[in-house]
Amino acid sequence: MGHAIHPMLIVFPLGLLSTAVIFDIIYLITDRTGFSIAAGYTMGAGIIGGLVAALFGLIDWMAIPANTRAKRVGTLHGVGNVVVTLLFLGSWLARAGVDQWRPGALALILSFAGLVLATVTAWLGGELVERLGVGVDDNAGLNAPSSLHAAPR
Repeated sequence: MGHAIHPMLIVFPLGLLSTAVIFDIIYLITDRTGFSIAAGYTMGAGIIGGLVAALFGLIDWMAIPANTRAKRVGTLHGVGNVVVTLLFLGSWLARAGVDQWRPGALALILSFAGLVLATVTAWLGGELVERLGVGVDDNAGLNAPSSLHAAPR
């Protein structure tokens, strides 16, 4: 319907994984186990969302012409996000099965590192769209017609 799917999907894993880290921080401050449980479930949902977004990101990346800056930035963005997902998966596994999903030091280090790297990969994604125009319609402009209308012939 005129829009790339990947940029629409990334808000879920990015938001969920960021929220999981916030819940971890609140848990560390308050020692209330509801926050550690919420972090575990939120993180699990963010990992699943990241995998779904990655599928559509891969489809978009394959359409970028080879030997371009966009292909290199897209590669860094994609590989970085695989690492982000693995860091959060490691954090999730480190706390799964622990009483009340209480995160230990390893779980916290992995999730905090994942959030820092996610900030970098999100910037790279913005670079792809905002600077390099990946996924932006060739007919884009301030007065472009709706994407729901048929393209001009």
